[in-house]
Amino acid sequence: MTTILEKASLWLTDTFDSETKKEIQLLIDNNQDQLADRFYKDMEFGTGGMRGIMGAGTNRINKYTLGKATQGLSNYLIQTSPNKELKVVIAFDCRHNSQKFAKIVADVFSANGIKVFLFEALRPTPELSFAVRHLDCDAGIVLTASHNPPEYNGYKVYWADGGQIVPPHDYKIIEKVNSLDFSEIKFDAKEDLIEVIGEKVDNAFIDASVKNGTFNTAGKENLKIVFTSLHGTSITAVPNAFEKAGYTDVHIVEEQREPNGDFPTVKSPNPEEPEALKMATELANKIGADIVIGTDPDCDRLGIAVRDLDGNMKLLNGNQTMCLMTDFLIKKWKEAGKLNGKQFVGSTIVSTNLVAEIAEKYGVQSKVSLTGFKWIAKMIRDAEGTLDFIGGGEESFGYMIGDFVRDKDAVSSTLLACEIAANAKANGSSIYQELLQIYADTNFYKEHLIALVRKGMDGAQQIAQMMVDLRENPVTEIDGSKVKYLYDYDASTKTNLLTNTVEAIDIPKSNVLIYETVEGTKIAARPSGTEPKIKFYFSVKAPLDAIENAKKVEAELDTKIQRIITEMKLS
Repeated sequence: MTTILEKASLWLTDTFDSETKKEIQLLIDNNQDQLADRFYKDMEFGTGGMRGIMGAGTNRINKYTLGKATQGLSNYLIQTSPNKELKVVIAFDCRHNSQKFAKIVADVFSANGIKVFLFEALRPTPELSFAVRHLDCDAGIVLTASHNPPEYNGYKVYWADGGQIVPPHDYKIIEKVNSLDFSEIKFDAKEDLIEVIGEKVDNAFIDASVKNGTFNTAGKENLKIVFTSLHGTSITAVPNAFEKAGYTDVHIVEEQREPNGDFPTVKSPNPEEPEALKMATELANKIGADIVIGTDPDCDRLGIAVRDLDGNMKLLNGNQTMCLMTDFLIKKWKEAGKLNGKQFVGSTIVSTNLVAEIAEKYGVQSKVSLTGFKWIAKMIRDAEGTLDFIGGGEESFGYMIGDFVRDKDAVSSTLLACEIAANAKANGSSIYQELLQIYADTNFYKEHLIALVRKGMDGAQQIAQMMVDLRENPVTEIDGSKVKYLYDYDASTKTNLLTNTVEAIDIPKSNVLIYETVEGTKIAARPSGTEPKIKFYFSVKAPLDAIENAKKVEAELDTKIQRIITEMKLS
């Protein structure tokens, strides 16, 4: 077995540039722990592609790991389409080195004889997904690390349908990548094969976003909106989309308008966290806004804050946003006479079951996939010609409307959130009251997420052991309710713990466990595919007999979740 030092020493050869060699030599001489972290494994494709800390080493994002991934992908494209003029499109976000990395990736593709469309400057990730099909490309790449800290960057691969790669392509590309030596990367660009793109694709994308995300809603001019791009890419698209959609009372958080990979005004540019939207909600309170919307750096996820029954700004979670959007879209399809039983909505295994309840009410099918929008995109592809896709989302603050973009899309979703809010306001209601009405018509669902961070080699082992313990010693009772089902997506089994019967699960394998109790409480455990953490998802529910009782029911559900966390020793 190759030792850490042997792996690192390979990076001192002439395959690597002088800057890289200097960085590695310093680590060999002075920091063995850091050296080990950089070389104990190779960068892997997870649920969101390849993502990691920037720096030299096999376990880092750099010219060589990106070059190797791109060379492997180039080899796979050439092998699978040997007589075709291949085309790819590349976008990048606001992060440090993203533009430089994008050009390196473009160089490698062009060196392999592949035509490249390269965005002139930073762009939203959903625009990349849109551009793949719009430009009739065979693949797409976006350089981004979403909402990760500033030291991170990443590489996401999209296939010809505009969705992220799924089996068998992902495994076959990884095989190609892993079979390569760094010396086999072709870095010498054929500049005549690289075409810079911008405004034409932007206009087509924004037009499509407005077409899919708006519904001739009345009262747009009466909706007061606060928007923040959190120093990210959405500033290149969302303000234009607002204007084209007819929203005029829009207030942008100026301190966060400028793209900046250091994200200087926030601890984390993650719209899941209330702190990230603090400046936006403060502005909303100052001017009396109806809704706050913030997008993450690559503009594929959005956080929404709305006024609760007491008039205070309240951040909706991803499940709530998804349910509001799904309910509204299905209603619009119904009003247009487009529902005939051949439609479906999409969600994921760790998201709320309320989506299925909403869909069932309207006779719409509900499909559930593994975590990650690449699986929802696969649903669309698999259903083409038989079922129409209305919309889909997941708990981590992402949503996708229709199939013009095959990934979570905060541009059209921002417009849709405003449509729901404007429509509610015009009818004497509010977006929060609309949510509570959904709960009253079905059940009040409350979700909670805990993410335990475990960094480095030891952390990876701790996370693996936690999953082993949960599998081999399953919980049989949660908060006084017997566990009925144990879903093990790695073993592809659904076990009824009350009858000891086992069914097969027809979903691709993934290291996820879900416990579901007799009364409908759901707990999922999932190691992150892109970050050094394990996530626990909690979902509890109770009937809501009247909207005025919402606070009481929510408090009871919050208390229940805390009891479960204590019981499972996760606090």
